[in-house]
Amino acid sequence: MQTRELNGSDAARYYELRLEALLTNPDAFITTYEQEKQRPDPIKSTADRLDSKTSRTFGLFSEETLVGVVTLIKEAHPKFAHKASIVAMYITPENRRKGGAELLIQEVILFSQAIHLEVLHLSVVTDNQPAKKLYEKLGFESYGVERKAIKLPDRYLDEEHMALFLKQ
Repeated sequence: MQTRELNGSDAARYYELRLEALLTNPDAFITTYEQEKQRPDPIKSTADRLDSKTSRTFGLFSEETLVGVVTLIKEAHPKFAHKASIVAMYITPENRRKGGAELLIQEVILFSQAIHLEVLHLSVVTDNQPAKKLYEKLGFESYGVERKAIKLPDRYLDEEHMALFLKQ
């Protein structure tokens, strides 16, 4: 498996993987499959997002197939410019538990260090134990749990907020 930063030319395959993610793990994302499908000109808007300067998306490839993604969103305000958030992490079910998620997060960490970020934040649904264990293994520390962070039609989900300090 290999990782690389995605760009606008990857829009079609990213969009297809995004739709899969929203169908496969709907509780892990705020956006719903229906919302994503209703987006006007989804390939163009996806290409624009992938070419954005405020966020960077990294892909995990098995041979030539995109099998995982993660996005890093940098804070824009000058007083927060030392921080970024990791969002939209997804690995296809058949490629999980093979080390790909760790490769993706390590890629994000290396990129963040290269652009002199100091703090990375992420949130994970509290019952997603495999993800929490991975983030802890890579040095992320919990700094709180938000109860009822996500409201679904039939229940609420709590989110654990985690941070990695790249510069002490």
